[in-house]
Amino acid sequence: MMETSAVESLLESERPRHLEILERFVAIPSVSTDPAYKPHMAEAAAFVAERLRQAGMEAVEIHPTEGHPVVTASWRRAPGAPTVLVYGHYDVQPPEPMDAWTSPPFRAEVREGRLYARGASDDKGPMLIPIAVAEAFMRVDGRLPVNLVFLFEGEEEVSSAHLEAFVAAHRDLLAADFTLSADGAQWRADLPSVTVASRGICALEVVVRGPGKDLHSGRHGGAVVNPIQALVRLLARLHDDRGAVAVPGFYDGVEPVSEDELAAIASIQFDEAAYLAEVGAPAPGGEQGYTLLQRNWLRPTLEFNGVVGGYTGAGKKTVIPHQASAKITCRLVPGQDPQRVVSLIARHLAAAAPAGVRVEVRREPGGAPAYAIPAEHPGLALSEDILEEILGRRPVRVRMGATIPIGEIFRRVLGIHTVFFSFSTVDEDYHAPNEFFRLSSYAAGMVAWARYLQRLGSASSPPAF
Repeated sequence: MMETSAVESLLESERPRHLEILERFVAIPSVSTDPAYKPHMAEAAAFVAERLRQAGMEAVEIHPTEGHPVVTASWRRAPGAPTVLVYGHYDVQPPEPMDAWTSPPFRAEVREGRLYARGASDDKGPMLIPIAVAEAFMRVDGRLPVNLVFLFEGEEEVSSAHLEAFVAAHRDLLAADFTLSADGAQWRADLPSVTVASRGICALEVVVRGPGKDLHSGRHGGAVVNPIQALVRLLARLHDDRGAVAVPGFYDGVEPVSEDELAAIASIQFDEAAYLAEVGAPAPGGEQGYTLLQRNWLRPTLEFNGVVGGYTGAGKKTVIPHQASAKITCRLVPGQDPQRVVSLIARHLAAAAPAGVRVEVRREPGGAPAYAIPAEHPGLALSEDILEEILGRRPVRVRMGATIPIGEIFRRVLGIHTVFFSFSTVDEDYHAPNEFFRLSSYAAGMVAWARYLQRLGSASSPPAF
């Protein structure tokens, strides 16, 4: 049986090589939401497939979907050992606003122990870690301690719109005991954590149309309904004065949270003032009657992500625009169905529409219910042991305010749970300018993944997943 220390030594000696691989990976602008980047999505998928081949994995394949490709690979030559489905995603958020970046978003730059580039933290750095670890095991011993199946998608940043259909069509290919996800960040850089739940999501766009064309605001002002004014009034009616969502039925089915879970959250040392200072907010917001962490982890939300209407360039242009629109997302909790929530919002907006405009609600593709892993899952317990060993402190169990659709998809379609084992942290500005990934996390993640797989494969009797 291979010694983990030999694998760790190899990973340590090849740090420069793995840094160079990450630099080449983040140079590919694999933005999934913008059709203009589609050729680069194919380029990124090819990069991942080649990296898996270099690592010695078998059955490497790039699968086309109705959206962007899914890359899979496997190594199933450890009879009697557990099988782990390794998940990650190669797509990234758009880089805008470009002028807010200190260095170009798709050209890696290392500064003070951090690699800056779009996708470095979410999820290109973390997803390269398990590939590097698998390669090290193969080079040291010629085999892996467990069976591995890799799945890397290109649509996580657009709510994994086509992943469920792919998973359902490839159940045999993806069969495993549980998922170990390279996506899903550590909560804080100074506090080891394991994520045990994530909120769901649904998305929509509301478009308000008024006159058939833009009109002169002097000649026509006061004669027609301004779509921007109508839109703003509609948006204002989506929340009440206490910050709660005012859509009838929105909270129906929300599952209650146990006293134990509330106590666990209350026990976490959380400095609200420091958090507000970090994000640059003058005061907290959201639904009254809950603590900040409760609002962020346990309560559903309705957020405005973008509003467009009329002239927004330099100077003035005196027009009444013919339409205005807003993009909306909801973060959901257990008991809420994404499609039902969108329908409720659409009905509410239609009922509130003033005369003189037409309101259209467009459902965005994708969407995912909330997910939680059982507290006693053995893969979760092992992740806690490894993190304590590597980082020197027992991790706290936290929930995620964001959404990673795989948890619910893999549970419902494959019948397996997901352990989040990522080494990015939430302060690394993913989804914002100047995203970065700590090189210390890149190195620590490789040690942790190596020990996790070795420990899992060397158990005297495989745990019941």
